[in-house]
Order: sequence, then structure tokens, then C-alpha cells
Amino acid sequence: MQKSEKYTFEEQLKKVLKSLEIKALNEMQIATLAADEEGRDIVLRSPTGTGKTLAFLLPILKHLEQGNREVQAVVLAPSRELALQIESVVRSMKIPFKVNCCYGGHPVRIEKRNLSQPPAILIATPGRLADHVHRQNVSLKSAKMLVLDEFDKSLEIGFQEDMKDIIKAMPAIKKRILTSATARIEIPRFAGINNPVKLAFSKPKEEENQLSIRVVNSPEKDKLNTLYKLICNVDSEAMLVFCNYRDTVDRVSEFLKEQGIYHDVFHGGLEQIDREKTLSKFRNGSYNILVTTDLAARGLDIPSIKYVVHYHLAFRAEDFTHRNGRTARMHADGTVILLMHEEEYLPNYLTETPEELVLEERSLPPPPKWQTLWIGKGKKDKINKIDIVGFLAKKGQLKKEEIGLIEVKDFYAFTAIKRSEMANLLKRIQKEKIKGKKARMGIAK
Repeated sequence: MQKSEKYTFEEQLKKVLKSLEIKALNEMQIATLAADEEGRDIVLRSPTGTGKTLAFLLPILKHLEQGNREVQAVVLAPSRELALQIESVVRSMKIPFKVNCCYGGHPVRIEKRNLSQPPAILIATPGRLADHVHRQNVSLKSAKMLVLDEFDKSLEIGFQEDMKDIIKAMPAIKKRILTSATARIEIPRFAGINNPVKLAFSKPKEEENQLSIRVVNSPEKDKLNTLYKLICNVDSEAMLVFCNYRDTVDRVSEFLKEQGIYHDVFHGGLEQIDREKTLSKFRNGSYNILVTTDLAARGLDIPSIKYVVHYHLAFRAEDFTHRNGRTARMHADGTVILLMHEEEYLPNYLTETPEELVLEERSLPPPPKWQTLWIGKGKKDKINKIDIVGFLAKKGQLKKEEIGLIEVKDFYAFTAIKRSEMANLLKRIQKEKIKGKKARMGIAK
């Protein structure tokens, strides 16, 4: 709910930084606020993981009007995961404005009901918001701010017509912010950008220097056994394995499953609940290995990865860069590994020949120490993290250190539990209620 209290932007900024546990804005965020002062549109280029989301949210916050009950700002993102991540940041800011997120795979009826009381900030994927506009579920006529986050990716996916329709439905736009993580920016005419302030930032040198690239030579074309051997060499560290095609992801997964390797898969063919479940399990340490397409290369809320493995080499330099951007973040070191068969050639975008990594014969890594509990109640059932911790401690008889990361969604929740405790926990809570409510619970498969 929107509050009626009046706050200056400076006061709100202080509250936001405190809520996000940030001591000060970084150079990019300061520059974006300064650019906003000029009154012109903004084109912001910065790599994933540099605070770009907060950078474009701050100008929005600055111009929001308290008491205005219409949609004031629209943020478009190319994927549901990125849209949800942006929503998460907004909610973490604890600002006195309503926010809603609309995306494919989420029930339309629930979104329609939420939009009946328009949010100040509407975050959405282009396809889903265009559908709401066509159904007249929401009016964007009063919205003065538009953000196209990762707009180059939206164009690449094919959201051009949807974005056109949305922008046509926003006649009052006064501020446009376009963001991208890639240098090759071609602004489409329909975006309406005119004489923008262009900001370009790169990763700090100290972060770039912590990324190393190695090549592992595979005697077989399909590289499955080489990947298995690599996994046995990395001591259970977090790893993303990139493939160019969904069917390859599934084939690699079947092979790893046969070998007894704990892992999960992520690609656009999964249902929304499965995508959320996969990312939750990866974030909480139930799986250390994620086999994926380029869908995981940017825009996902996942921790820094120790290893990025190119099972297939990326077709383009930008995609190669985005994949590698998942590692060596926030001052942590990371390693990029190219799996290469002798008939494959290094792409032209690699200016130097990587050093070879020779694998040793090692045994399988141990299972991850965490396992994920699925609880069939969530935010809409008035269940929060504190409720879950209390339930697991009292009814489940778990100690604090046996409970890991908890993520509460609208209708369900995911909780990391020490693998050694899961079987006994399920027996204890089998017939118990959480916050007085019956709920289905089990291991998240």
C-alpha cells in the first residue's frame, strides 16, 4: 500500500541505502542520477552485476508522486527471471509505493486483480504487459517514465512489436532509460529516444584481472566423459555449464544423472515453477552444477560462480562475454573453461590462446550438504521466513545451523535443509500445520 507521508528524495535515498545495507552509491549510480538532472533520456551500458538495477530505479524513485494512484513508471525486462529480480530489488528498497510484476507463466487472473489497483511501478516482460494493455486490464496513459532493461536482448528475443504497442499506450512519457550489458547498441526508432545522455561503464580492473581462461582438450566430439572428468576435478565448487541448444542441455543432464552427479538444468522450455525451483536450489546449494542455455548468461539473481564451462562455444563475442560475466564478480576470482575437441577451432573473438588445463583421474565429488524442502504455502497465505524458521525449529526440531536459505514465493516456499536431516524432518512434520494451516511439504524434485 502507498503511504501518505511526504519524504524528500534525499530522505528516501537514505532509507533505501539503509534497507539495502549499502554504505554509498557507486560511480555508475551517481552518474545516472547526475544524468537525470539534465532532463534528457539516458542510455546506460554496464556489465551484469555492477548495480545497474539500482542505478535506473533511483531516477524513478526521484520522480514518483505520492498520492498518485495511476501507473507512473514502467520497467520492461526480456525475461521473467530478470523482471522478478528487479521486483525483488524494489521491494528490498522498502519505498512507500506499490509495485507489481507481470510475466509469462504467472496466472493472468491474479495479475488482473493486482492491476485493478494500479501500482506506481509496473515491472513486466513485454509480451505479458502488451497482453494486459490489449485486454484493457491496465492503463498506462499517465505513466511518465519508461525503462527498457537489457533492451537489446528484448529485441533479440523478438519483443519488438510488443514494445511498440506498449510505448504507443504511453503518451505521457517524459523520461526514457535504456540499459544494456553489451557495447553494440543500436537504438530502435520506436523507443523515442532523442539526444540521450550516454553512460558507459566497465568492470573494475581488479575484478577483470581475477578471471582466468583455460582450455580442456576432449578426445571425444560429444565431450560428455570430459565434462564428467572435469566435474571430478573441481572439488564441488559452483559451476555453470553452457550449451547452445536445449536438447543438448537435456542430453548432458541425462548423462550426468546416469553418472550419479547432482545437478540441475535451466532453459526456456521449463515451466515457470520449475525455473523458480531450479534457481532456488542452485542459490541455496542443493546443487552446485547447473547445465543451461544462454538464458542464464545474464539477468539472473544467482551468486558468483567459481567455474563457467563452455560445453559449446558461444556463437558471438557478446554471448561469450555475458556467460563469463557470471564468474569473477564482486572481487572473487573465477575460471572460464572451454571444452574443445581437436576438430574445433578457437573463435576469432579470443585474441590469445588459453592455457591448457590437464585433468587428473579423481573420484566423484560428494553430494551437496543441502537439500531443498518445498512448502505449499507462500506470501498469499500470509506465510513469511520467520514463520518457516519457527515451524522448522519447533515442529521439525531443527537447529539454526541446519536451516539454510529460505525463499518465499506467492503460493509456495523453498527452504534449504541439511541433507543429513531431511528424512527425519519429513517424518516429524508430516501431519503438522504451519501457522495453523495445513500445507503439503516434501523434497523439491
